[in-house]
Amino acid sequence: ELWFCADRLQLALRAVQVKCEITSHMVPPTNVQGIWLNVDSAVVHHRQGYILDVTSDHVMITGGSAQGVFYGVCTLLQMIALNASTTKASTRSLSMALGTIPFVHIVDSPDFPVRGVMLDISRDKVPKFKTLLDLVDRLASLKINQLHVYSEHTFAYRDHKMVWQKASPMTAEEMQRLDLFCQARHVELVPCTNSFGHFHRWLKHEPYKHLAETHGPFTAWGTERNGPFGLNPNEPGSLTLLQALYDELLPNFSSSSFNVGCDETIDLGSGASAEAVKALGKGRVYLDFVLKIYHECVKRNRTMMFWGDIIINYPELIPELPKDAIALEWGYEFDHPFDKNSALFAASGVPFYVCPGTASWNSFVGRTQNALGNLLNAAESGLKHGSVGFLITDWGDGGHWQPAVASYLGYAFGAGVAWACDANKTINVADAVSQHMFDDASGTMGAVAYDLGNVYQQFARAHNSNPLVHVMNAPVTLRTTPDRVIELQAITPKQIAAHKKAIEVSRKPLHKHKMRRSDAALIVREFKLAADWLILGGDYALGVIGIKVDRANYAKRHTDLLKRTKHIWLARNRHGGMDDSMRQLKALKLPKTSH
Repeated sequence: ELWFCADRLQLALRAVQVKCEITSHMVPPTNVQGIWLNVDSAVVHHRQGYILDVTSDHVMITGGSAQGVFYGVCTLLQMIALNASTTKASTRSLSMALGTIPFVHIVDSPDFPVRGVMLDISRDKVPKFKTLLDLVDRLASLKINQLHVYSEHTFAYRDHKMVWQKASPMTAEEMQRLDLFCQARHVELVPCTNSFGHFHRWLKHEPYKHLAETHGPFTAWGTERNGPFGLNPNEPGSLTLLQALYDELLPNFSSSSFNVGCDETIDLGSGASAEAVKALGKGRVYLDFVLKIYHECVKRNRTMMFWGDIIINYPELIPELPKDAIALEWGYEFDHPFDKNSALFAASGVPFYVCPGTASWNSFVGRTQNALGNLLNAAESGLKHGSVGFLITDWGDGGHWQPAVASYLGYAFGAGVAWACDANKTINVADAVSQHMFDDASGTMGAVAYDLGNVYQQFARAHNSNPLVHVMNAPVTLRTTPDRVIELQAITPKQIAAHKKAIEVSRKPLHKHKMRRSDAALIVREFKLAADWLILGGDYALGVIGIKVDRANYAKRHTDLLKRTKHIWLARNRHGGMDDSMRQLKALKLPKTSH
């Protein structure tokens, strides 16, 4: 059980030129200097807990289970990394050539039993397999113990090739290999696919069209839209399709949990289910279908997880939820009502996760202050009301334009407050992100990520985005709708100038980094690309509101950015989805006339 922990520790020590042998003993020898790993549930009562002792002649890690030992090793490796780069003469050290490690006695266990990350691979980036493995390894070192890989159409179902053939999907074999990789690092890989809304990638194809709620217009979030979008819950074929998909997907996972989605059913009642909604109410129609999905999960010995955004609008129905299903209470603004909504689920006896986000999507570079406020709000509210899990969501809305590195700050701070909220909520986030995500002891990369993530503050607040990116992402036909007009009117040339200046100041220190990561050069290129797109987006917005822009210079930069985007996309991600993501970026041509 402890072999993987020992092997991971041995490899890390080799990286700092320390050679050691892995041996086993009934009792640690008293005359041999070493690092001892031990499971003793009588001493450490929490399965994920550990005790770490560093003295003058040994390091002892005792865990409540092999998982607890693994987390103790993670802490020790963090100490080695920190003290190898920041040596203090006054600090007593363990004379094992491990750098300057302080003597400590740490008794540690997590606040939240489940600390997860949900990665969106449907809109539009499907990571290369190595990219996923690297991410899991990094997250595991932050004591993340659950991963949801969110799919709408990016799993290679045998009989549904027309849906995924251009998406470079994950295969069954890849999921099984990823599951095994996760297990070794005490990360539970949870199957995650939507089962109600967000089915448009299926319903546009002929074999599935009859399952749609509507192929006509409907209104959502103040905007007129056209279907299809969600399944018709009253069409028997909808459940039949889900049954077939579950039977093919679920056997590839060792997890007993299943995230079935069921969020944002924004077209429900606008078409085929209109009469049922009128007679029974939208909440009842929604819940009845979710309960059918629940029974399919039970048949397959899975615990159903589902997004709680719809049922929370019908508090009178929450008590009808099965008490062995898990509601996922999500919200991505710093002031999301986690406290209020968590109280509703807790009062009804429904287990729930709090699910904040990295705030990286619709931003290119993140939204630092919003992310930190959102993550801390979720942690404090979840702990107050007995949440059984903390899930950091990382979405790809709007084409997944942000590079992976834009999410590192959210991953790190989220993992910190999920493990030990009080201890981590006041840490120096930039320094922690620099050290533990970028392997940069200089602090440069954490500061760049932190500061670039705050450039959105030059504009008035916009929901779930940097408002400039909303303007960039809106098709021309949408720029005349009320919400887009207001957004454009709220963006002034002065704000755009301040935004550009903030970007330039924030990214200026990039060349000073001391990253030890093998992909350091790529990370720098990713940040530069994201920053350049935001600067071009500012010029684009100026053109849209009628301010003169140098067309030749703009066109040259635009062409260059498109080439760089394709190259950098393929460095970490598969080809599928790239064309969809870049379609609107390609459309960012300056208008011929003022608007």
